[in-house]
Amino acid sequence: METVYDWITVAIFGGLVVLFLHRSVQAGEPQDTILHYLPPAVGCAVANYVGNEGDKLGNQGEKIASFLIVLAVLIYIALVLKPFGLKFPTKR
Repeated sequence: METVYDWITVAIFGGLVVLFLHRSVQAGEPQDTILHYLPPAVGCAVANYVGNEGDKLGNQGEKIASFLIVLAVLIYIALVLKPFGLKFPTKR
């Protein structure tokens, strides 16, 4: 845990684990499967790798790519997994 990418991606991954465990013990039929958690988990790993490589090489492009991957992961979590009961307006 040396870089900011390590801290951010581990925090997001930890949140995913808590969300999955919380939903797995709720009463009733689960609305999501473990496969719904795969894209953001892989995204965290890729963002961490790309960000760390950008730090090693001093490449700004990789740092920006890592930021965009983290942003995509957060958007996926909000739109697909909907933590905290987030609801978005639907088209009529």
